[in-house]
Amino acid sequence: MSRLFSAYVIVDWSAAAKPSTGADSIWIGVLKRDVRFRLTFESYNPATRAEAEIRLAAILEDLKKRGERALVGFDFPLGFPRGLAKALALPGETPWRAVWDQLAKMVKDKADNTNNRFGVGSEINRRLTGGPFPFWGCPPKDALTTLQPKRTREHGPDDLPEFRYADEAAKGAHSIWKLYYNGSVGGQAIVGVPAVRRLKDARGEAVHVWPFETGFKALTEADLEGVAVVAAEVYPSMIKGVPAAGEVKDLTQVRGLAEHFAKLDETGKLAAAFAAPKGLSEEALAAAETEEGWILGV
Repeated sequence: MSRLFSAYVIVDWSAAAKPSTGADSIWIGVLKRDVRFRLTFESYNPATRAEAEIRLAAILEDLKKRGERALVGFDFPLGFPRGLAKALALPGETPWRAVWDQLAKMVKDKADNTNNRFGVGSEINRRLTGGPFPFWGCPPKDALTTLQPKRTREHGPDDLPEFRYADEAAKGAHSIWKLYYNGSVGGQAIVGVPAVRRLKDARGEAVHVWPFETGFKALTEADLEGVAVVAAEVYPSMIKGVPAAGEVKDLTQVRGLAEHFAKLDETGKLAAAFAAPKGLSEEALAAAETEEGWILGV
């Protein structure tokens, strides 16, 4: 079986409000073939999300010129818990895209990393419940009537779910409603989804977002005809990487995950990783394909 991809790009994102490098900042790991077709790894540690977007665009442009298809994994959710688009009365028949478009309108993310993720969470809370729920987590100085530093209550049966089906399957994944503190994937998603949207919109049908546009199924070469990039959500902690001398944990994880997917692809096993797990309910399958997304490898 031939490989689906020639390159594997893993992006460890950050919602930091100021430029940052080193541990707990943005890392981009790229595993691609050299002139002798051997897989080689290179990494980048841009200080801001704006710089990261520029770097990622350059990486994808280089791969395009070489005629190579890339798997690009982002370490934050590309979809929100089922029901959000409906609860916000967003237009359109495609829930995941409706949420993407809404976030693109709301998020202000400046070149120096200053961003309004807490304001976005607060405004969505206002529209959903009129109070500090379901988003939570912020510095005390950023607290508002509709966003509090700590979670104010548990999710009830009439609320949007606390976790996506993928989060429950991953076991240990943090809730997307968490905007601050360690594991604040909500903050990363709020500033990250608009960046992925820009990446896709600049390249049109050459970029397919899994599983929203590819289908939640084992992929074939025919499925990816004309596709240069498959964007997917990944979970770096899924792989226990072995750090090289002087490597920070983030770099070890992006390198390890890129090598993991490359090995699966080389042995013909990566295609099946895009399929829904056995036993997944029809409800969960539909939610993953239309609004929640899934984590590759879970």
